Amino acid sequence: MPVLTTETVPGHEIAEALGLVRGSSVRAKHIGADIVAGLRNLVGGEVREYASLLAGAREQALDRMVAEARALGADAVVAVRMETSMIQQGASEILCYGTAVRLA
Repeated sequence: MPVLTTETVPGHEIAEALGLVRGSSVRAKHIGADIVAGLRNLVGGEVREYASLLAGAREQALDRMVAEARALGADAVVAVRMETSMIQQGASEILCYGTAVRLA
């Protein structure tokens, strides 16, 4: 299923907009990863533990949005956006949303 940040699907016409679809994931830091990340912060560089945590959260949110679109019978999701917010110290939410559409 095409998932695009654009409002159209190149080479296709949108026949019907089915509505808003979304998916989210909330992840919290792990104490072990937090310790390693703290040490890495002393020497600099990418904090891979957090990068991996956020990458997994993004994929899960995206997968949940696509599942919601499929349940509506969509052929694609357009105008996709992602946002993040801190829920509490050490826990963040990734939200993915867009418009489910049927193609002509």
